[in-house]
Amino acid sequence: MPERSRVAVLVSGRGSNMAALIYASRAADCPYEVALVTGDNPEASGLALAQAEDVRVVRLPAPGEAGKRQFFDALQQVLEERRIDLIALAGFMRILPDDFVDAWNGRMLNIHPSLLPRHKGLKTHAACLAAGESTSGATVHLVTSELDSGEILGQVEVAVLPGDDEASLAERVLIAEHQLYPRILAEHASRPFNADWIEQQVDRLTHKLPEVGRKTSHGSPGWSVGGEKGKLFAIIANQHHGEDAIGLLVKASGPDEMTGLIETQPEKYYWPKYYGASGWLGMKLNRRDVDWAEVADWLERSWRACAPPRLTKLMRAAEEF
Repeated sequence: MPERSRVAVLVSGRGSNMAALIYASRAADCPYEVALVTGDNPEASGLALAQAEDVRVVRLPAPGEAGKRQFFDALQQVLEERRIDLIALAGFMRILPDDFVDAWNGRMLNIHPSLLPRHKGLKTHAACLAAGESTSGATVHLVTSELDSGEILGQVEVAVLPGDDEASLAERVLIAEHQLYPRILAEHASRPFNADWIEQQVDRLTHKLPEVGRKTSHGSPGWSVGGEKGKLFAIIANQHHGEDAIGLLVKASGPDEMTGLIETQPEKYYWPKYYGASGWLGMKLNRRDVDWAEVADWLERSWRACAPPRLTKLMRAAEEF
């Protein structure tokens, strides 16, 4: 089992979802640990609960209007010091600066008490009841600069009962949140080590290139360029021949480049068994810190090395235009 992801939970109040995340993390097979609880209210009862549960707590000064920038700078410093991998917002009521959101792109989750995209923002239960809906629920999503609009990672429905008011509906939705959030956070923490998810990301990137098709290589998923008989330019090697890596194999310029990359960055690159002799460089993708823009660059480079001249000529012409 890979080393567990280190999660920071940000709270503003009592932190009931925070508590659900902490207790779920104590399961032997949970892929995350709550390594930090902090927030924008140093007197929040959620911080006292986390401290009682022997979780590291940092009490940052409450930000005034003029101190918002200083607060998020201090928060970022604490997150870096604690080597945090993922952030879980749990009733954290501050508007996040765009640069902070960008810094944690794909690594910050939030739970929202509605079935997004329905009822974004506040007063979700009142909106659900006013609309006469028969179901409400909860959503876990990635945080983006647009309010409650990031990728939906998971949802659970909650029935609206006759006679429900905001308080009674909110109580049942909160129970659902406590079940949903730990499960989805665990799934997200496991993503970097999931071969199917890794393959999906590579597939998404390859199909941004012209004339790409799927093809297998000795049973491994691959991608070719130039039609059914086109050349392979990328292969997924899932722990091939006993290797630890879920690797992406791409074409390098030659042995010198491969050797240099493997020797200087062994955490990212490796010499794949049986493929390395044919000029394939292995990139380790079962890592938390994969730079997918870098992966995209390698895929395009490998595509160019394998594509027929008519395609590379068209691409060069388009770039010059």
